[in-house]
Amino acid sequence: MVNMLLNLQKPYINDCMKTRSVLSGPLLGAAFLMATSAIGPGFITQTTKFTAELKASFGFVILISVLMDIGAQLNIWRMISVSKLYAQELANKVLPGTGYVLSVLIILGGIAFNIGNIAGAGLGLNVLTGCSVQMGSVISCLVALVIFLFKQAGKVMDNFAKLLGFIMIGLTLYVAFQSHPPLGEAVIKTFIPDTINETMILTIVGGTVGGYISFAGAHRLLEAGVTGEENIKQVSKGAVSAILIASLMRILLFIAALGIVWKGIALDPKNPAAAVFESAAGQIGYKIFGLVLWSAAITSVVGSAFTSITFAKLLHPAVTRNFRVIIISFIVFSTVIFLLVGQPVRVLVMAGAVNGLILPFALSMILFAARKKNITGNYKHPGWLAAAGWIVVAAMTYMGVKAIMALLP
Repeated sequence: MVNMLLNLQKPYINDCMKTRSVLSGPLLGAAFLMATSAIGPGFITQTTKFTAELKASFGFVILISVLMDIGAQLNIWRMISVSKLYAQELANKVLPGTGYVLSVLIILGGIAFNIGNIAGAGLGLNVLTGCSVQMGSVISCLVALVIFLFKQAGKVMDNFAKLLGFIMIGLTLYVAFQSHPPLGEAVIKTFIPDTINETMILTIVGGTVGGYISFAGAHRLLEAGVTGEENIKQVSKGAVSAILIASLMRILLFIAALGIVWKGIALDPKNPAAAVFESAAGQIGYKIFGLVLWSAAITSVVGSAFTSITFAKLLHPAVTRNFRVIIISFIVFSTVIFLLVGQPVRVLVMAGAVNGLILPFALSMILFAARKKNITGNYKHPGWLAAAGWIVVAAMTYMGVKAIMALLP
């Protein structure tokens, strides 16, 4: 499955090798910011939990989610870059008022996610050092705050995301190798699954490109000034690279977990990911889990705070003037809520599904904006790409409504 994704990306990767700027500076930073924003505690928990339930057939869920993720991200990154507008500004130009609705939904979702992210960071340090989860969350909060104390916070954030992104992928690759997964079975079931679970697809897509995550990379490029039709090819490659990075991490987690459950080892339902790492590599694996979890959580804290506050810019001009200060306040607020209330367990499990419900609304605004000359100018949005975007909107809306109906009495 990894080879399949890499083969699909060969044109992009070859171009990136020829054009160094594509995979350097803000573009690579934005790709890793989006990817590491997606790879949070919920991402890790859901991937291992769903693998235990579907076994090798979970590969099909990953395959469909990758295709939908690419369709969503290419539309979002290209339109934000061409228009030089934040997503909420694009929405307001399509239908006045919708930008404010989108901003509120993203900010509220960002807070909910960040509480879980802070909790995950605290748990990661608890596994690594033995400190309490609460103390680990405070230390993690301070680490995140340091990033935004720098004047060049954007560059520091980019480098932070890249460093921890490489660490997570490298360590998870080691654990996947140690678990001795049935790769042949995984490949077969990826294309011919025993069962198809629509709710899982909704949750996985929502956890990868839903809510604030959809706009993390695109808004980072906007902040860095990488915009305009002249940069559209590089922006497209950055968007696909972001999905490839996040998908590679999910595939590695999938095959690592598959190797364990294939042997008949039951995963701890309270912490399935820790059970996978420990079963594959013993005590060292358990410590690796702590580092991977902390890296995933702290980069998501940073990505969530940054992206959520870019949406708050529409609500009041003071946000733009005090951008870094408000980001810091956002992180501190999330930490305080966790320390006072604790971690809302259902938030971590359901966050992906909730974000999946936001995606159709946000993406439809982007697609309507692509048809407006006063927004796009001379740029012509590819018809095939718009069609792919509408397929994602329709599929996510259908699965979202079905999931809600299933929860009703």
